[in-house]
Amino acid sequence: MKNYIPAVILLAVTGAVSLSAADLTLWYRQPATQAKPMNESLPIGNGRMGALIFGAPDRERISVNEDSLWTGDNNPSGDDHTMGSYQVLGNVFVNLPGHTNAAEYRRELDLASALSRVQYTVNGIRFQREFICSHPAQVMAANFTADQKAAYTGSIELVDTHGAKIIGHGNQITASGTLSNGMKFEWQLMALNQGGSVSLVTDTNSTRLEFKDCDGLTLLVAAGTDYVFNHAKKYHGEDPHTRLTAQINAAAKKSFTSLKAEHIKDYQAFFGRVSADFGKSTAAQTALPTDQRKLEAFKTVDPGLEALLFQYGRYLMISCSRPGGLPANLQGLWNDNNKPAWHSDYHANINIQMNYWPAEVANLSECHTPLFDLLASQIPAWREVTATAKDFKLADGSLTKRGFAVRTSHNITGGMGWKWDKTANAWYCQHLWEHYAFGQDKDYLRTVAYPILRETCEFWEDHLKALPNGRLVVPNAWSPEHGPDEDGVSYSQEIVWDLFNNFVAAADALGTDIAYRNKIATMRAQLVTPGIGSWGQLLEWQTEKTGTHAIAKHPELDTTNDHHRHTSHLFAVYPGTQISMTRTPELATAAKVSLDARGIDPGSDVREWSLAWRTAIYARLHDAENAHSMLQQLFSARNTCINLFGLHPPMQIDGNFGITAGIAEMLVQSQAGEIELLPALPSAWPTGNISGLRARGGYELDLKWQAGKLTSTTIKNVSGNDPVKVRYGSRTTQFNLPRGTARNLTGELN
Repeated sequence: MKNYIPAVILLAVTGAVSLSAADLTLWYRQPATQAKPMNESLPIGNGRMGALIFGAPDRERISVNEDSLWTGDNNPSGDDHTMGSYQVLGNVFVNLPGHTNAAEYRRELDLASALSRVQYTVNGIRFQREFICSHPAQVMAANFTADQKAAYTGSIELVDTHGAKIIGHGNQITASGTLSNGMKFEWQLMALNQGGSVSLVTDTNSTRLEFKDCDGLTLLVAAGTDYVFNHAKKYHGEDPHTRLTAQINAAAKKSFTSLKAEHIKDYQAFFGRVSADFGKSTAAQTALPTDQRKLEAFKTVDPGLEALLFQYGRYLMISCSRPGGLPANLQGLWNDNNKPAWHSDYHANINIQMNYWPAEVANLSECHTPLFDLLASQIPAWREVTATAKDFKLADGSLTKRGFAVRTSHNITGGMGWKWDKTANAWYCQHLWEHYAFGQDKDYLRTVAYPILRETCEFWEDHLKALPNGRLVVPNAWSPEHGPDEDGVSYSQEIVWDLFNNFVAAADALGTDIAYRNKIATMRAQLVTPGIGSWGQLLEWQTEKTGTHAIAKHPELDTTNDHHRHTSHLFAVYPGTQISMTRTPELATAAKVSLDARGIDPGSDVREWSLAWRTAIYARLHDAENAHSMLQQLFSARNTCINLFGLHPPMQIDGNFGITAGIAEMLVQSQAGEIELLPALPSAWPTGNISGLRARGGYELDLKWQAGKLTSTTIKNVSGNDPVKVRYGSRTTQFNLPRGTARNLTGELN
């Protein structure tokens, strides 16, 4: 078709996208139970500090977290016990005698403003609580109000879980201490009363604040540790006391109204970049509280709740991964238990990577940077461990001389736990590259990403094994967490191919290192690529495991009866780029055969994160209906908690982030050298729109569709330099778009 190029429209591209009118509130008719905090309480956070809000009228519980509160240390042995765990800081309890028979109860989390609210009536008085975790103020704040004066009488307890020294003074309580690994921590609580009185009470049972006849009450909490991103300092910096005191005193000089306003402004600068509308839910659906509504959404499509789930992942990322803090762990930022499942650590065989799949495409690029800060701080420790590891002996029997490797689980102080995931180093490098691919910041590429990409290429240059035919394989690798370890496993081959491919692109972007770039390009071509098996499947191992090669302990491997939760050998489809519908159609077809066979058998161990991953893979394979089916499965009681956290079980957050990324892949893709519009739009969303998604090359997109067809697109050049190619179905167009300008296209791409 003729590529008609209309006039370019100049506009500013830095303003926030207006919020959608879609439902953006999780709400409930009852408090969270004490028995299942992670499943029912509502999360708030400012990136570094967070809280779980329970909402009981008579005894509010606020479970407080700080992202660097970790036990364990740098343990070269790979011992899970010495690696330590992410910890809960403690709990704040607000006791309100007489509030036991509450009526007209509602508990909610407003994603548009990052605010949790509790409302109820007792004895004709209407009570309200609002909770925020402010990034500008670096405090958590809770505001208790009522529609009558002198309505609040009760007490406040700070309950520490680490044997801290607790002292009170005036209207404050401070808990401070040192963990067994030498980490210093502190948190401070301040109560500000409107009317009435607040007094400190210390006795043999507790140190608490008692308040009487208050019109309202504001609680402030500041928390921190002495953790720093610095291996040379053994990850310890300054005592947090002075910093926290300054933070809470500064916040105390402002009203809650002022704190809330600056919090919302700061938060919406991130959240408001993307709006999403997948269609109108029925009045019956929107009338249901979230715990009931999600179960119905599993049975009947609820487009409003699906849009909310997409935005919930963005809310959680803003709340638990901000520049200067640590990256999201297995539970994001939230934790109620000092012995959390899987240590609430960083799992490098998909979990932490899935956490960051939506960061770039969902327009939260800054939220990606905590991962890079953690990697830079850990690599010196990982180099030391890798250099002594017998698992990585070179062909001549010597130990590793260049680069680093990562075990499947690790902490924030160089310590690692269970099993080497040999190519996790290369998978981490994918995130370093993607941040550049979307943002086009060459200073970042040159100073942050490129050195790590190159070092990791050097590691694999040393460790790849040459077969008699000259092809290269990763030796004795695995396919997490499935089947035998052996040479040339597809998962590991695909990840090293991805590393080499991204390194070549990085060197080209910088115009540097030509000789080494060419060497890696040659090695990329020599890597063994996945084969196709006897029933048309993409092989997970070099040798098909059915028939004469069947493994007694795993007779289901490479058969249609294999319903394992992992689809590790499909990395090359998503999040990798090696296999695509347009460039490698035979391998893409084989990948779909494999994915269809894995299925979602109710008797299998498929988990919520598995469904999120499969949503993205099906989207890359242009299978819109199966992509949507995977998404809808997440609303079942088996796969998500009533607060919409992923349910592994127990709670795990990567599925929340993964489904946000998967939905984005259904609507926009850019991994194949072009921007593809609505590549996997399901019939369940016949009319809708999305604004603010990002594409590789430095572009931002707004899309509208009706009756299942694209009606209009706006493409903004935020930071790109190259011509942009756009595809919708079989139609394509290519044009130059100066940075800082935008172009409108119809569904005909003209």
